[in-house]
Amino acid sequence: MSQPAVAQGQSSARDNRSKRRPTARRQDGNTQPERSENVGGAEQSAGTTGRGGPARGRPRSEAVERSIIEGVMRLLEEGVPLAEISIERVARIAGVGKATIYRRWSGREELFCDVMRTAEPPDPQLPGTSMRDDLIVILESLRHRGLASRSSAIMHNVYAQMKSSPKVWKVYHAAVIEPRRLMTLDVLRRGQANGEFRADVDVELANDLFVGPMLVRAVIRPDAGLEEGLSERIVDTVLAGLGPAAR
Repeated sequence: MSQPAVAQGQSSARDNRSKRRPTARRQDGNTQPERSENVGGAEQSAGTTGRGGPARGRPRSEAVERSIIEGVMRLLEEGVPLAEISIERVARIAGVGKATIYRRWSGREELFCDVMRTAEPPDPQLPGTSMRDDLIVILESLRHRGLASRSSAIMHNVYAQMKSSPKVWKVYHAAVIEPRRLMTLDVLRRGQANGEFRADVDVELANDLFVGPMLVRAVIRPDAGLEEGLSERIVDTVLAGLGPAAR
């Protein structure tokens, strides 16, 4: 065989081997599906569904939100002031990325407002048997909030941040303070109508007299204690001066 023919055969063999080689792997690093939000270390692929079908986007996850709000509550329970709770710190304790938080809340204040709404217990159910009984139930609800570590931590933080975080204070006032104030005022007005309470007493002032002592002990004087029977003592003490005149 001539030398040119041998060279041509070798070239043809090389071409055939080149065709059989796999295509080169992409070097842009985009070989893995995108990872979605991480809750407590458990990640799910956003590129596929659990059944192998195409992803349908990222729905608003209640589990993620609970994890974030729970993270803030845990920090408050540990005594961390609101002013020192950063988005980075919340993300770390909740096991999510900062972007996950910012997709749901525009900043710290909005997140704190949701935390307050979530942590607050429902309004107490009033027995309606008498003004005294209803007032005791209202004060008992406040006393238990003062004893509960989460509610107490939120109360202390909110009152401490009233001036520096007016938006947080406004939300707390609207979600927590105002509904309870209106409830107490309604009880006092019904008590006046039923003759259980002097008609010449300003109900707004009377509300402060009933609720004030419990708030002072829960927020300003934690050393004073929130013992059993305190609600009854406050109500009976105030009613002794503001009850109907003896006949």
